[in-house]
Amino acid sequence: MRPSDLLLDGLATRFTEGYAAAAPRLKRALSAFRSENISREDELRWIWLPCRTAVDLWDDESWDVLATRHVELARKTGALTVLPLALSMRMSVNTLIGGLTTASTLTKELQAAVDATGSQLPPYSALLLAAWRGREAEASRLIDATIEEAVPRGETLGVAAAHWASAVLYNGLGRYEDALAAAERASEHPEDLPFSSWSLVELIEAAARCGKGDRGTGALARLADMASASGTDWALGIEARSRALLSEGEEADASYREAIERLGQTRVRVELARAHLVYGEWLRRERRRIDAREQLRTAHEMLAAMDIEGFAKRAARELVATGERARKRSVETREDLTAQEGEVARLARDGLSNPEIGARLFISPRTVEYHLHKVFTKLDITARNQLARVLPSEPATVKV
Repeated sequence: MRPSDLLLDGLATRFTEGYAAAAPRLKRALSAFRSENISREDELRWIWLPCRTAVDLWDDESWDVLATRHVELARKTGALTVLPLALSMRMSVNTLIGGLTTASTLTKELQAAVDATGSQLPPYSALLLAAWRGREAEASRLIDATIEEAVPRGETLGVAAAHWASAVLYNGLGRYEDALAAAERASEHPEDLPFSSWSLVELIEAAARCGKGDRGTGALARLADMASASGTDWALGIEARSRALLSEGEEADASYREAIERLGQTRVRVELARAHLVYGEWLRRERRRIDAREQLRTAHEMLAAMDIEGFAKRAARELVATGERARKRSVETREDLTAQEGEVARLARDGLSNPEIGARLFISPRTVEYHLHKVFTKLDITARNQLARVLPSEPATVKV
C-alpha cells in the first residue's frame, strides 16, 4: 500500500474503532512517509496530514521531521498556498521543543504568507506560543477571538484549542481553579485531537493543585489508555507525571522520576521542564528542601531560557519558598535589536546568505545588508561569524 493509503486506512480505523485500534496502523503510515520515496507532488499534497497524525500519536520525532520537511518543500517549490499551514505546524513544533524565539520569528513569515494568499488559517500556533509565554493580555485576545470565530461555525476543534490554551495559561500563572474549568471544557470532545488530549494533562495538574484530585481521576484513565496505545516516551512521560500528581509517597516519587527520565529522551523540553517543576513542588511539600531546590533550580533555568514566563515565575516563587532566591536573567544583547534586526541576525548566525534571508523574510537582499550593518554596530562586532558569540543559540533540536 502507498503511504497515503496506509494513512487513510489508519484514520478510518481511528474514527470507527477508536484510538487504540488505529494506533498501530497510523504508526506504519508515519514510518512510510518518513522512509519511502514519494514524489514531490504527492508529498506536498499529503504531508500536512501525517504531521497532524504524529501530534495525535504523541510522536515528537516524526512531528519534528515531517514539519521541517513540510516547510522545506513549500519554500523550495514556491508553493505559497501551502506555506501558511507548513509554517503554522513548524511554529507549534518549535514551541513545544523550547524554541520560542524561532517560533516567534516564524510568525512574521507566516503573517506575510497569510497576507499574500488570503488564507483563513486558524491561529492555533499563535495560541500555543502565547499560552506558553504566559502573557495574559495577548493570550486572552487570541483565545476570545478564536472562540468568537469558531462557535458560529460549529468548530469544536477551535473551541477546544482556545480552552486548552486558557488552561495552560492559568496553570502557568498559578490560577488553578480557572485552569481546571478551562481544561474540563476543552476535554468535552475527545475526537478533537490533539487539544482534547492535551487538555487532560492540564486538567490533572489543576485538579491536583486545587485539592480536587478526584476530578482528575477520569482524565488520568483516558490519558493512560492513550499513552499505552501510543507507547512513545512523550506520551508515557506525560502520563507518569500526571499519575505522580495524583499519587502520594513512594509511588509519587517513582512516577516523577519516571516522567523526568522519559521526557528527557524526547524533544519536548517544555514538558521536561514542567516535570522538574512539579517534582520540585512536591519535594518541597514533603519537606525535602535540598532535593526540591535542585529540581526547582533546573526547572527555573530551563523555563527562563525558553521564555516560558508564567511557569518560570511559578518556579521562582517555589524556589523562594525553599529559602533560595532565583537568579534573575541578565539582559541579553538581542534585546537591543529591533524585531526585524533580531530575525535577520539570527538567520545570519545560522548560516543563511543575504538572498536566503531576504527570501525567508520577504525583503530584498539590500535591506538584509542594511539591517546587518545596524546589527554589527549595535553588537559591536565586525563580521557574521561573530554573531554566534554574541547571540544565544536555540536548542540543538530546533530546526527552521
